[in-house]
Amino acid sequence: MIKVLLVDDENWNRDMIRTLGEWERLDLQIVGEAGDGIEAVRLTEALKPEIVITDMRMPAADGVELLRILNDCFPEIKAIVISGYDDFNYARHALKYRAVDYLLKPIDPLELNATLQKCKTELQNSTNSELEPLDLEFSQHLAGYKQRLRSHFNALNREAITVVFGQLQQDLDADIGRRKLGRVVQELLLHLKELLTAAMPGAEQQELKVTPHTLSSADTAVHEVQQYYMQAIDALVQHRKFKNKLNLEEVRQYMEQHFSEPVTLEFLAKVFFVSKEYLSKAFKQEYGLNVTDYILQLRMEKAREWITEDQLPIKSVCEMAGYEDVSYFYRVFKKYFGIAPGEMRKQS
Repeated sequence: MIKVLLVDDENWNRDMIRTLGEWERLDLQIVGEAGDGIEAVRLTEALKPEIVITDMRMPAADGVELLRILNDCFPEIKAIVISGYDDFNYARHALKYRAVDYLLKPIDPLELNATLQKCKTELQNSTNSELEPLDLEFSQHLAGYKQRLRSHFNALNREAITVVFGQLQQDLDADIGRRKLGRVVQELLLHLKELLTAAMPGAEQQELKVTPHTLSSADTAVHEVQQYYMQAIDALVQHRKFKNKLNLEEVRQYMEQHFSEPVTLEFLAKVFFVSKEYLSKAFKQEYGLNVTDYILQLRMEKAREWITEDQLPIKSVCEMAGYEDVSYFYRVFKKYFGIAPGEMRKQS
């Protein structure tokens, strides 16, 4: 019988999942329940569940942190997110940390049980057990490489990506185990798939294969993964550069996904292969705001949500919204809303 752990800070949500899941038919058993991410990690170590169903917004350690730990330390576990928030950032984190699905509350019983069946099938057919989990220190090291690859991929910067892979190749031990090397390759290819999904929603993607030859050495593995990244950039350039007309909705979606990064008119014009004069004029005609004001609006609206609804620390909100200087964030926020962040929180 496959073991399941429920994670939600609301008892009634856990009750609902228990009620709607067809546990007996699917040969699944709920072996434990946790009210936050910290307790969930403790129970995961003790109970060794094969499926974890988690909420996203919880005290102590939230769903994002739990998904990160499961992905890094318990990669064989199948995670399902059930959230009351149709939030792109949450969904992006779920994708990043390989959640099987992101279900919205109120829970649809058919969706829930279909996802549970999918988890069961994947567990039965899984080859993940052949790959060695990464230790926490190396996982954090790899996360740094992923962050740099993401930034350079979005900027279509082939040279910088080549440098990153060169450094990774030097970092990988010459005698790194085949199973650990396989895990590194898998993580980097999943990261590439995430980048492509965000950059070209709905576009057909090439199959990313890992062959025995790929894992014959660290040098070979890094070289082949690097080639996949280069081919993906070529595909993205083809997708954007040789269109008959600029797709402004793609530009807007890019801004929605990357508003916390240093996105400028010049940067967008470069990566979408148009002049900045044309992009500025076309964007304002379509959306009624210039690029700079639209980015500001995205940042401020998210900051307001994080401050009033999520009650996050203002310093964290500042960083998440893309500002390095807290005092500057205060000034921008007050100018935009006419009220300081702390006062807005008190009023809410």
